[in-house]
Amino acid sequence: MPVDSFFYLLLLTGFCAGLMDAAVGGGGLLQIPGLFNLLPTSTPVASVMGVNKFASCCGTVTATGQYLRRIPVPWKMLLPAAVLAFAASYLGAKAVVFFPVQYMKPAMLVIMIAMCVYTFIKKDLGQTVRTEKLTRRETLWGLFFGALIGFYDGIFGPGTGSLLAFVFVRFYGYDFLTANASGKVINSTTNLAALTFFIPQGHVVWTWAIPLALANLCGGVVGAKLAIRGGTQFLRYGFMVLLCLTIGKFAWDLIR
Repeated sequence: MPVDSFFYLLLLTGFCAGLMDAAVGGGGLLQIPGLFNLLPTSTPVASVMGVNKFASCCGTVTATGQYLRRIPVPWKMLLPAAVLAFAASYLGAKAVVFFPVQYMKPAMLVIMIAMCVYTFIKKDLGQTVRTEKLTRRETLWGLFFGALIGFYDGIFGPGTGSLLAFVFVRFYGYDFLTANASGKVINSTTNLAALTFFIPQGHVVWTWAIPLALANLCGGVVGAKLAIRGGTQFLRYGFMVLLCLTIGKFAWDLIR
C-alpha cells in the first residue's frame, strides 16, 4: 500500500472511531480491526493495542472535556470511582497472563444481549433527568462498579463504554447524556492506566500513534457535539445500535 494511501486510511479510521466512541461508545469495534488490516502484518499484537490505546485515550479525554462543559456529573462519586478504576485497570492488564480471557467473549455476549433487550423493553430508560443527590449506598456501589469495570477494561476491554453507560442509566436513573459523560470520565482513567503499561514497555509506535490520535481527537469533538445536540433519545437509539454491533462482532468471532 502506498504511504499516502496508508496515512489517509489511518486518519479516516481514527476520525470515524473517535466520532463513534464519543457519540455512543464502541470506537474500538471500528479502530482495532482497522489497525489490524492497515498496519504491517509483522506488527506485534501488543504494538497494535498500544497504538490503539494511545489514540483512544486522546479521543476519550477530548470528548470528556466536551461533555463536562455542558453536562453536570456526580463528581463526589466519580472521582474516587475513577481512581479505583485506574488501579483496577492496571491490575487487569498485568493479570491477563493468568486469566482465562477466552471465556470473556461468551460471557460478554450474554451480558450485551440482556442489556440490549432490557433497553428495548424499557422505553423510558435514560430519558428522564435525575435531580436527587446520590445516597451513601449508591456512592459505594459506584466505587464497586468503577473497580469491576476498570478491571474488565484492563484484562479484555471491548464494550467498556457500553457497560459504564448502562450502569449509570439502569442503577442510578441518569439520562443517557449524563450517563455518557460520567462513563467517559471513568473510561479516560482506564485508558490512561493501560498506557502506563504500554508506553514503558515500548508498545506505542509513535509514527502511527500520533496521527491516529489527532484524527481520533477531531472525531471525539464532532461526536460529542452530535450527542449533546441529539439529546437522550438519539443516544438511546445509538446505544442499542452499538449493542447490536457488539453482539454481532462477538457472535461472529465465536462462530469463526
